[in-house]
Amino acid sequence: SSNEHKLNFKKSKEACLSYIQDALLQKQWERAAEFLTYYVESLEKDYSRENIGPSEMIWRIGTEILWHHSQSSLKEFNCFMEQMKTLGVKRYLKVCLEHVFHLLCNGQINEAYQNLTLAESWRFGEQTAIQDKEMKLIQAYRGLLDYYSWSKQKNILLEHSEDGFSDLAAEREMHGYFRKAAVNLKEIIKIPGVWDIFVKCYVDLLEFYGDHNEARQVLNEYAYNSKFPANPNAHVYLYQFLKRQGESKKSLLSALKILHDIVPSHELMIDFNTMLQKSKKRKKRRLGLEVIFAALDYAGWKENPKAWSCLARQVKQIVISEKHLDWIKQEWNSRKDWWPAFHFSRYLAKRNWQENKSLSYEKALVAGILLGKGCKYFKYVSHQGCKAQLKRFRMLKKFVNRHNPVYLRISG
Repeated sequence: SSNEHKLNFKKSKEACLSYIQDALLQKQWERAAEFLTYYVESLEKDYSRENIGPSEMIWRIGTEILWHHSQSSLKEFNCFMEQMKTLGVKRYLKVCLEHVFHLLCNGQINEAYQNLTLAESWRFGEQTAIQDKEMKLIQAYRGLLDYYSWSKQKNILLEHSEDGFSDLAAEREMHGYFRKAAVNLKEIIKIPGVWDIFVKCYVDLLEFYGDHNEARQVLNEYAYNSKFPANPNAHVYLYQFLKRQGESKKSLLSALKILHDIVPSHELMIDFNTMLQKSKKRKKRRLGLEVIFAALDYAGWKENPKAWSCLARQVKQIVISEKHLDWIKQEWNSRKDWWPAFHFSRYLAKRNWQENKSLSYEKALVAGILLGKGCKYFKYVSHQGCKAQLKRFRMLKKFVNRHNPVYLRISG
């Protein structure tokens, strides 16, 4: 009966998809390809009876298989993607974008550009308006490739100018790429979202032609417009731009302060700490200590020599002056239960000594101040340094021993 046929088809389809999923999870691409072939063949008779066509499923699974299959070729992938474009109008632009990404990954820049141009001219009744965002993405990536062409042409012209040559036709071509890239890149970054690569390229274009005010406006909008999602990179780009423009220290610190609030483990926290330490204002130096302590809370910073050097230098200055010991105490109170095992174990002392003696020196100084002369890390490193007859380690040992009362005050 018709109902029985539908039920059997549904069971067969679900079983086949289950086998495909199992093959994908086990990275058995050949096996997955076989089951997908059976799946597609079985749908040819019953496709019209399905309320929702499985074209998206075939597209997603097929793309994954072809990407990893050992015998897959670019020609086969291109053929498959062209077939997928005709299966579903609603997904046409998404398939086009994925096709373009694959071409770019394989170095097919011109082919990718042609596909984007064709996609941009696509029209299909009401679907054109519904897929407005996808169309803007198509245009944006075309702008990105125009930027790529502009950048290549710019570098060629810069090389020629060094040799004393000038090429007006090449300059006009470069300006043509600039105009096309700028129009499309400017449009996409008006839409709230994360558009890092597009913003960077657009700002690069503006800076090259001396439009610094527009570049500043774009970066400020990207960083501070509440409609855009919180994005650490937006503040990084703004800081880097301000630095290139030779802006005031106040502006640089303001940009980095927001970045610190969002991502206290960002690599630019070294720059932030350095600037704060140089300040004459007590409040900023206090913040500098907070910044470097916060950065070292993260595993990625455990063996960062610059970070430990920054902390060691500031801690040493405070200990010598005996002013603001309460700053250290406040930072240490929330860390004294877990930093010793996280940073100052005997195992880490051995490893740091073997791999980077400068790092072990900075860490030992901090460990000696925070945990006293009985600290395992400090005892091991200072002993090894004195044993190796390294003068700075002998001085380190004397310094910590002399200021051991500071540890008692910090530990309470």
